[in-house]
Amino acid sequence: MANQFGVEDASFQAAGQETGIKQLVKDFYLLMDSQPEFTELRRLHQSNLNESEDKLGVFLVGWLGGPRLYREKYGPISIPMVHQHLDISRVTVEQWLACMSLAVERQGYSSEFSDYLMTQLRVPAERILAVVDAKNSTQSQ
Repeated sequence: MANQFGVEDASFQAAGQETGIKQLVKDFYLLMDSQPEFTELRRLHQSNLNESEDKLGVFLVGWLGGPRLYREKYGPISIPMVHQHLDISRVTVEQWLACMSLAVERQGYSSEFSDYLMTQLRVPAERILAVVDAKNSTQSQ
């Protein structure tokens, strides 16, 4: 039987629900803040990571099929638009994905879910980069 990730709340359940997702996000920011290979990514964030951690956590809860906590707390979101003010590059996108991959590894998810999650996370990461690149090319004309 094929996995049902992405259907209803299957991904939310596979990620450990809200508690599991919050742990994933905590591990992500701990790695980003402490590993030198994520220096460029870290520079895009404020010195205090509490707000970033909260926003990513509540966003992922809803994105993975759980309650829409981000919308309840912060309102509607357009992922590319909320990142367009940042100097995002191919390097920082790949650092974000590498850091998230390490955080995912720490969670003890099944390999099927880990692969699915990383494939899905690449989509908004690439979309953010495309929007930032488009904005930069428009400004340089």
